[in-house]
Amino acid sequence: MHIPIVNHSNNPLPAYATLGAAGMDIRAFLEEPLTVAPFERVLVPTGIHIALPMGYEAQLRMRSGISYRQGLIMPNAPATIDCDYRGELKVIVANISNEEQIIQPGERIAQMVIARYERITWTETDSLDETERGTGGFGSTGKS
Repeated sequence: MHIPIVNHSNNPLPAYATLGAAGMDIRAFLEEPLTVAPFERVLVPTGIHIALPMGYEAQLRMRSGISYRQGLIMPNAPATIDCDYRGELKVIVANISNEEQIIQPGERIAQMVIARYERITWTETDSLDETERGTGGFGSTGKS
């Protein structure tokens, strides 16, 4: 599948790091390093705009290494980029560590997964079919 992309940064296009990678690394489009204070949230620009076909979304996820080593997370992960959005992709990053963290220009900040989705129509009803689980909620599976 070919997806139109506009790259306003000097960073490489999003790319898969390995043959089996589901997500493409995307990079921070910054003129200078960005300091993220403990428990602060920032919006990190990427410089890229995409045009997905109808029926597809882009999901943004934090890279595991940056989360583990620096305590930087995406509080809305996975973030959904709708197929009709044409603005710049930006990554919401929160620092959950007790120390300032630095995001460098061009640093691989997140991963982008392209996923197919279905649109549905609700059928309102008075009851649902019975299942073995039934109404068992949080923590209810796997119990003897």
